[in-house]
Amino acid sequence: MSAAAIVAVIGIGVGLWAFQPWKAFTSSELRETSPLTAAQPADKQEEAAGPRLLASGRFVSQEHETSGKALVIERPDGSRVLRLEGLASSDGPDVHVWLTDAAAGLDEWGAYDDGRYVALGKLKATHGSHNYAIPADADIDGLRSVVLWCDRFNVAFGSAALDL
Repeated sequence: MSAAAIVAVIGIGVGLWAFQPWKAFTSSELRETSPLTAAQPADKQEEAAGPRLLASGRFVSQEHETSGKALVIERPDGSRVLRLEGLASSDGPDVHVWLTDAAAGLDEWGAYDDGRYVALGKLKATHGSHNYAIPADADIDGLRSVVLWCDRFNVAFGSAALDL
């Protein structure tokens, strides 16, 4: 095998690893129970202590077509959860869910990792409704959006305004 053929094979391998083009044709779905769906309270005092909605917003598309709703929910125990409802987006390599201090829908996709953000983990599925625990020690005051962030290519798939 010639040196050029070896270089070509290595280049193709690296390109496939980096871009993962098959992800343009794949999707996944997950439907988790909403933290807002609580068991029926036994009395009025329990009802007052139910989960409460802190913020919500609709996704706007950026690098990839993205739709759905984002909600920040506080549970009665004080823990907080980001819920993505009715999410529809694209698959991609290394897509994460972040709460950020950047505005939603920015044309400068790279701006989301320039400021303050709280990483909530990898995107669980491209479609459906799923929950992401917000770390107890995370300061979310002043965060303005949730973004589906492709760490490998530094682009936003989509974002939703929250104003926490």
